[in-house]
Amino acid sequence: MRQPQIWFLTGSQGLYGPEVLDQVARQSGEICVALARHPGIVAEVVAKPVLTDTTAIRQVMLAANADDRVVGVVAWMHTFSPAKMWITGLDALRKPLLHLHTQVNRDLPWSSIDMDFMNLNQAAHGDREFGYVQTRLGRTRKTVSGHLSNPAVLARISDWSRVAVGVQALRTMRLARFGDNMRDVAVTEGDKVEAELRFGVSVNTYGVNDLVAVVDAVDDAPVKELVGEYEQRYAVAPELRAGGERHESLRYAARIELALRHFLDDGGFTAFTTNFEDLGGLRQLPGLAVQRLMADGYGFGGEGDWKTSVLLRALKVTATGLPGGTSFMEDYTYHLEPDRELVLGAHMLEVCPTITARTPRVEIHPLSIGGREDPVRMVFDADPGEGLVVGMCDLGDRFRLVANEVTVVEPLADMPRLPVARAVWRPHPDFATSADSWLTAGGPHHTVLSTALTREHLYDFAEILGVELALIEAETTSRRFAHELRWTSAYHRLARGL
Repeated sequence: MRQPQIWFLTGSQGLYGPEVLDQVARQSGEICVALARHPGIVAEVVAKPVLTDTTAIRQVMLAANADDRVVGVVAWMHTFSPAKMWITGLDALRKPLLHLHTQVNRDLPWSSIDMDFMNLNQAAHGDREFGYVQTRLGRTRKTVSGHLSNPAVLARISDWSRVAVGVQALRTMRLARFGDNMRDVAVTEGDKVEAELRFGVSVNTYGVNDLVAVVDAVDDAPVKELVGEYEQRYAVAPELRAGGERHESLRYAARIELALRHFLDDGGFTAFTTNFEDLGGLRQLPGLAVQRLMADGYGFGGEGDWKTSVLLRALKVTATGLPGGTSFMEDYTYHLEPDRELVLGAHMLEVCPTITARTPRVEIHPLSIGGREDPVRMVFDADPGEGLVVGMCDLGDRFRLVANEVTVVEPLADMPRLPVARAVWRPHPDFATSADSWLTAGGPHHTVLSTALTREHLYDFAEILGVELALIEAETTSRRFAHELRWTSAYHRLARGL
């Protein structure tokens, strides 16, 4: 993706004359520069000329739609900008919109304020007019109010900018499914046509042996080089190292990684799925390769779960550069000691190493399903910290995001006989409420665990996409949550129209 851009639009009108509009342009530039200099805003902020008429507004919105670099638009009414002139432009806009309600000066010049100052500093007036028209049109947007000297204001804009970039990645995403999904599993199914209509992601299936052909064609030289990288970066088990009795298994794992990268990059895919029930001629279930590809930002879902793969890719793009990590995950089993209930999350092999700062161990162990050779994988524990577990389910008439705020903790004891990467977390507000609510919402068993993102990112993500978000948090009660699901279900069904 080329350098993403956010266009900064300023509203005014011709009533004030050219000198005032020059001032508006200068002060708009100051706001734009302040945004551009903020390191948390992850797109280039591009100032557009001050907008004072319907035609110019509509043209800039259509241009934003047509430019793939543009991930969103920020609008600010510096003076009183009659919002009727924004109707056709707002109606045409298809990119995320943030309404910034601010002004250049932080403090009023109490001793010198006069009517000229009042007329030239009317964001309090113009933004209310603009807010009304957005609501009248039913225009989805994020509204941020306050002066840019306030870190909280910049933080909210930064969060939105990240989500806008993630949504753009979603809308241009191509996903390769190697085989179908696991037999007789319900939650990994989904409407791929609706997903492309709603999100923009293209999901298509490829035969596993299409990948096997690429695996078999990989030259020995890059395999040797990649194995050397493994031995430098990770704590590789002695039997897997050069000269070890299982070294060939590590070489084959490297061959899978090289082939997967080649297949995905050649096809423009940024997400993929595998399925242990459909491995074709693969000698191992991909483990190490999948973990490393996730660490580089690819989306992944096990057992053909394309919805989780799509979600992981979008959230990884959103989280780029933030501390913490984002990984494919599954609630695997529980520790149900009273007052210390915990969830042990893992998967057969595929957990992303971005959720740990410790050096992973590269090991080889039997896998009781799949019917192939023992697969190579990284083994580690996730770092403690605050996080989110997020899943996407298809309810038939719409998609729903289900999320739970959690605290990732250190395991209560070592797990020397569990040869997979894993995370242990305490769900909020407590285990019973969390589990009751998740099950009531129809949340999936495959999820995305992120210690980089916050609820604010999820709010923006769901709002931009027009997708229901069911969030389980510290204030949640099971009964209230069940009521909210009924209310939001009614809303989203009505919002689709007849």
